[in-house]
Amino acid sequence: MIHDTAQTPMPLAIWWIRRDLRLFDNPALHQALAHGRGLIPLFILDETLHQSPYMSDKRFAFLYEGLRVLEQALQKRGGQLIVRRGQPLAVLRQLRHDVGSEVHLFAQEDFSPYARDRDTAVGQEFSLTLTGGTTIRPPEAVRKNDGDPYVVFTPYKKKWLAQTLPRATNLHDAPEKITLPAQLDLTSDPIPTTPALPDTVPFPAGEAEGRRRLHQFVQTGIFTYGQKRDFMALVGTSSLSPYLRLGMVSAREAAVLALQAKAGNKTEHGRVGADTWLSELIWREFYVQILANFPQVRGQNFYDQYDHIPWRNQPDEFEAWCAGQTGYPIVDAAMRQLNTTGWMHNRARMLVASFLVKDLLIDWRWGEKYFMQQLIDGDPAANNGGWQWAAGTGTDAAPYFRIFNPIAQSKKFDPQGDYIRRWVPELRDVPDAFIHEPGQMSAVAQQKANCVVGHGRDYPPPIVNHQEARQRTLEAYKLSREHAQNS
Repeated sequence: MIHDTAQTPMPLAIWWIRRDLRLFDNPALHQALAHGRGLIPLFILDETLHQSPYMSDKRFAFLYEGLRVLEQALQKRGGQLIVRRGQPLAVLRQLRHDVGSEVHLFAQEDFSPYARDRDTAVGQEFSLTLTGGTTIRPPEAVRKNDGDPYVVFTPYKKKWLAQTLPRATNLHDAPEKITLPAQLDLTSDPIPTTPALPDTVPFPAGEAEGRRRLHQFVQTGIFTYGQKRDFMALVGTSSLSPYLRLGMVSAREAAVLALQAKAGNKTEHGRVGADTWLSELIWREFYVQILANFPQVRGQNFYDQYDHIPWRNQPDEFEAWCAGQTGYPIVDAAMRQLNTTGWMHNRARMLVASFLVKDLLIDWRWGEKYFMQQLIDGDPAANNGGWQWAAGTGTDAAPYFRIFNPIAQSKKFDPQGDYIRRWVPELRDVPDAFIHEPGQMSAVAQQKANCVVGHGRDYPPPIVNHQEARQRTLEAYKLSREHAQNS
């Protein structure tokens, strides 16, 4: 008997880029390169995601600019970014046909319900290796001793920190050379040319900018983070969330640098700052594992005792909230910052979410969707977690009876009104004593401050009375809880 000794060619490696637009510390890229036979970097303009009502034009613009930056980095290394538009499974079938060979896909695992369904479908037809990299630890790595997922942050964080911490030696260097497999000439769709991000959006896209910000922050800003992070007029945060969202920086590198900063700082407040920022990275991991283990949270309250809240859902009040015309300066400033820049200070996110849900008694899902339509860093896990926290309906949530007083919060976290004046210019000349409640000025003072408060005037009066709204909300939540107990 004669045996055929010819070997089946090794499948071609495809680095399937999703939300990991970087070369440094990219496990999917690292494993794909180790596969051999060259590498096809592929980004799919997924039609399902592009048609989603939860998408943001600013986020798309940031993504596309990030793809252009990545394309240039690949070209410098001898590589080529292949962009294809369509449904992922159909695109991958066509690519397999184009290369005339079996392919092996390498991609960072993602944990949204859509991402998991997509990857399951692809994995049934293609060799697909899912790696870490979207998070520092995968969701299944941090569980209770009985194997159940955590639903409270503090014990989750303790378990997270008790495991082996990431170190610099774990990080993968960016490759020096990335080449397409020999004799391949693949067509690529153009990266969409949408309007560029306006100058009001302070986030230049790309890995180099993301890593520059990260390294600059851990050298200086991280040590005062614990003291400054809640003050909205200060540059007290890292402003890295858009880069983490699309993987232009490695969350693992961020954790490594935070740990190094803490270990290298001799002051108590410096160590506290580094610790506090690391906690924010762990909060991000916590919400990812909530979405992975409880995917129903995208459309439902985590706790069903709040399923019968009698929401008011007044469209005109929702529109006023969206436009930053509620008559509460701190709320209006935050919403205008969001609409202008695609980003909002985290303390402000909590305030406006509390106001929408607990002052206006509007379903948190309305706010969650609007945020996703505006935020350049909009992430389904973190955004949902934040909204359910504010609404008191989710895991580890603020108690339903904790209702932020927007005036008190404004005075505490924007004491001189600098943040308000920046984003609500009609209040620019209002004295400090009235900046948080301009309606308290006398008619003469309003004229002098060029800010007459009233319907159809320079600035609207408060859309609701906070104390009355607070009582109304407590009654609404009480009714829902009683309904759940009696059903």
